[in-house]
Amino acid sequence: QVQLVESGGGLVQAGGSLRLSCAASGRTFSSYAMGWFRQAPGKEREFVAGISWNGGTTYSADSVKGRFTISRDNAKNTVYLQMNSLKPEDTAVYYCAGVRGSLARSEAWAYDYWGQGTQVTVSS
Repeated sequence: QVQLVESGGGLVQAGGSLRLSCAASGRTFSSYAMGWFRQAPGKEREFVAGISWNGGTTYSADSVKGRFTISRDNAKNTVYLQMNSLKPEDTAVYYCAGVRGSLARSEAWAYDYWGQGTQVTVSS
């Protein structure tokens, strides 16, 4: 019922900023809590940040806390990940995911829909 498409990835230098967008199809977008995950070569897919259905509750992984901010605009069917003070270890493919319900989860298995991913590369 929901299709997700990420965009905004690219190559940036350490200390730079990037904003990822996740465009969702379907009128039920507002019924989904959303999350961002990332996967680097040789590593498991890891949770980055999550946001509740109405944007009222957010939380992020310790590795990005204070640097990344997740937000959503339900009127535009879009969720964002603002990434500041980027580090080389942030290099990964970033995925947008949705789960039915109001509460975002940090476990990848809990999510119902996934985007195709967008590459973020941070040079040192």
